[in-house]
Amino acid sequence: MTNHAEVLRYTAFTHDPDGGNPAGVVLDAAALSDAEMLAVAAEVGYSETAFLTSRDDAARAFRVRYFAPSAEVGFCGHATIATSVALAERIGVGPLTFTTNVGEIAVETEVDGDTLRATLTSVPTRSEPMDEDALDETLAALGWSRDDLDKAFPPHVAFAGNDHPMIAAVSRARLADLHYDVGALKSIMTRRGWTTVNLFWREHDGRYHARNPFPIGGVVEDPATGAAAAAFGGYLRGLGAGVREFTVIQGVDMGRPSELKGSIAAADGRTRVSGGAVAMTTP
Repeated sequence: MTNHAEVLRYTAFTHDPDGGNPAGVVLDAAALSDAEMLAVAAEVGYSETAFLTSRDDAARAFRVRYFAPSAEVGFCGHATIATSVALAERIGVGPLTFTTNVGEIAVETEVDGDTLRATLTSVPTRSEPMDEDALDETLAALGWSRDDLDKAFPPHVAFAGNDHPMIAAVSRARLADLHYDVGALKSIMTRRGWTTVNLFWREHDGRYHARNPFPIGGVVEDPATGAAAAAFGGYLRGLGAGVREFTVIQGVDMGRPSELKGSIAAADGRTRVSGGAVAMTTP
């Protein structure tokens, strides 16, 4: 680990240190180069580590960059939640402004019982039907067929800072049985500029279960994906599903249960994504 980086470890979208999605947080990264930030993220090994490359505590405004173990990511929801809670513990609860590679992200932090909760508001979302060839090659990499899809939810690629395919499983059992070709899916995602693949199953309107393969980030799967949840809000809006508030349950099949609360915030599809975060006692 570079001597310039003190890495905090938080887990987001949970109040349990053994749940949620772990994130590294570096609150003072002004002296780190791109290569050093990538090296820190690779050594930490979480799906993302957030780096504050500049900060103005009085204005509660921060420049944030996100690195996965193998590449920089334009935006990361769970690391935003983790960083927001880490800041709230140090400078107090209230609004925060994060300048990211994809634009400005507003965050609100508040006390939630015995822990802290953060709510981010995404950049404007969009959602478009997935190209048929892209769908076929993605299903082949997943080992799925079109019979495994819920016809009520057409496959789309949705954006809330990053592009995420939205693919609905016909059953919870189909979602649970995930054994994909890592190399093949990574190749597809790299060529098409996707960040994670958001596989989901509708328990009922307003409550969904999700899994997010993330091979381009250097990890097999993400236990909680705030960026994909934000994009999912844009997807639901684009479908005209009539759902304005929703819950995403993720990480259960990985043994790190997570809960992401979402709501469609504005006519342009900005999505609010909310969750708790707690410091981890061990790396």
